[in-house]
Amino acid sequence: MSEGADFSLEEAEGGGIRLALSGAYLVSTIGEIEQELRELDDDITQVDLSGVDAIDTVGAWIACTLAAGHEAEIVGAGSRAKRLLDAVESSGNAADIEPERLPFWTRVPAGMGELVRDFAFGLAGVIGFLGQIITGFATLIRHPGQFRGKALIRQLELVGISALPIVGLMSFLIGIVIAQQGAVQLQQFGAETLTVNLVGRITLRELGVLMTAIMVAGRSGSAFAAQIGTMKLTEEVDAMRTIGISPIGALVIPRILASVLMMPLLGFYSAVVAIIGGAVIADVALDIPFLTFLSRIKDVVPPHDLWVGLIKAPVFGLIIGMAGCYHGMQVKGDSEQVGRRTTMAVVSAIFAVIVLDAFFAVFFTSVGWG
Repeated sequence: MSEGADFSLEEAEGGGIRLALSGAYLVSTIGEIEQELRELDDDITQVDLSGVDAIDTVGAWIACTLAAGHEAEIVGAGSRAKRLLDAVESSGNAADIEPERLPFWTRVPAGMGELVRDFAFGLAGVIGFLGQIITGFATLIRHPGQFRGKALIRQLELVGISALPIVGLMSFLIGIVIAQQGAVQLQQFGAETLTVNLVGRITLRELGVLMTAIMVAGRSGSAFAAQIGTMKLTEEVDAMRTIGISPIGALVIPRILASVLMMPLLGFYSAVVAIIGGAVIADVALDIPFLTFLSRIKDVVPPHDLWVGLIKAPVFGLIIGMAGCYHGMQVKGDSEQVGRRTTMAVVSAIFAVIVLDAFFAVFFTSVGWG
């Protein structure tokens, strides 16, 4: 028996060319000559398998492809080769590889319809998830002993204490940027001393809480989704339900509470560090003494600016916690879903935070806290 696959071209009876295959046409040997067979452009009328010692499905498929491509007849096939050839031929499918592309005026409405449907299903899922959270809180109120205090303390540490370095660095640099860029513009009007007003109001009212929320969404919201999503894949969440532990009470509520409780503290901390950053650059570049800058803050920043930031912070924390936990609980199928849902958690949380911040800006202006 030949160890490899080979072929030769011979003159066929009645004219034309006979492609004589020989040797072993197996998946382990066909690769040696497959490219040569594909490049044949002779007037082949017959594919002769009488010299083939061994053949498998791949070899039969190659023979059928050659015969179909040259409109040739297969001859000399043994009983095993005939069975394989019949099986390969019967498995052929003449359907188009790609579906027919619909016209533009059909594709666009169909795509919009799918987006609206997905949005409706997602909104229904979020409302249902919110209902589960409310039910979980009600259960904890009726049975306080089921509350997981250690889990809450652990999440408070992860969401709040561990985030202090990165939030502080970010806020300090933002304060420097606001003060420096604001001073450059205000100097044109001889009003560089108003840099204190600019830094104080914009950090306490808007950027301190907003940038902290974006940072927490990228840091803790993604962690919530990844942790709970991994537990879903490893069936730990199902195991908790089996032994009578509510995943909402054990996994979701501690994370949401940690986000809600720590966001006001992180937001205030961010605003204070940003003001310190502004004071540093004012002392260096604007000849405004550091302590004078800080003492002026309490004179030029109205108290309601601080309250605006503190009121928005827990709402942002609730949105971040819900987004991370919701997308984590939706993971199913494979590990790719963990990455996909983690990305969706971060994007949806940041989007919702920015939209809500715009609504808060309009609302507080309308009530006289502008």
